[in-house]
Amino acid sequence: MSDNWIVSNLESALAGWNDKLAEIWALLTQSPETFKGGTIWSLILNVHNALVGIGYGLLVLFFAMAIFQSAASFRDFQRPEYVLRHLIRFILAKTAVGRCMEIMTAIFNICGGITQTVMSGLGGSITTAASLPGEIVTAIEGVGLLESIPLWLVSLLGTLFITVMSFILLLTVYGRFFRLYMFTALAPLPLASFAGQTTSSSGRAFIKSYIGVCMEGAVIVLACLIYSAFLSSSAPAVDSSLPAVTMAWQYIGQLIFNMLILTGLVRGASRIVKEMFGL
Repeated sequence: MSDNWIVSNLESALAGWNDKLAEIWALLTQSPETFKGGTIWSLILNVHNALVGIGYGLLVLFFAMAIFQSAASFRDFQRPEYVLRHLIRFILAKTAVGRCMEIMTAIFNICGGITQTVMSGLGGSITTAASLPGEIVTAIEGVGLLESIPLWLVSLLGTLFITVMSFILLLTVYGRFFRLYMFTALAPLPLASFAGQTTSSSGRAFIKSYIGVCMEGAVIVLACLIYSAFLSSSAPAVDSSLPAVTMAWQYIGQLIFNMLILTGLVRGASRIVKEMFGL
């Protein structure tokens, strides 16, 4: 790293950005069971198991509500097809609540397989890292004290924008993990709604929302890979004939624009999934 404060400040910001992208990539390749050594997953399992009993109670309540709402008279209970239909719905709903963890894990594994396919099909890793070109480093190191004052401003603004965007990316991916945990922990409650025909829409909405959260991983991976390919094929141009301040400002501005595109795609992963799959 250069001894120049401006150069070292910009290089530190870009190194932090690259580190955050690498951390994001590592997070997307993990499962909730192995995240942070599995400590959080153990807590989620305890909460999930405790809510299974409440889910069974809601199951009976929703089943009773469905029967009395759909029955026009007590003669309906004498019809075998009426009783059989509700009995099958109750058994399936009870199975969903009892096997809730297996259902959630299966959905995550299917969506995780899609994410792995995206990774392997497009190279499997982020290969391009943002860096400060040698021409800009040489130009900045060659300016005097008074001429370096505008460069300090460029450095501070660029560092601020890059740092903020890197943390936004990381918080978005961490937020996805926490939403996966919340969905898994509370799953027995909405799945119990399948016991009633009128309440089953809550269960369907829950499953759709969980699929959407799982599929966000594939969208984020694809966004990172597209950003890497875009950065490697169209890196910001450097015009060495310009003054150092103008050269640095143009390069940092173009670089921040590229980072904004990635940040916007990652932040909008949920909306993209909903629009793509109609969730």
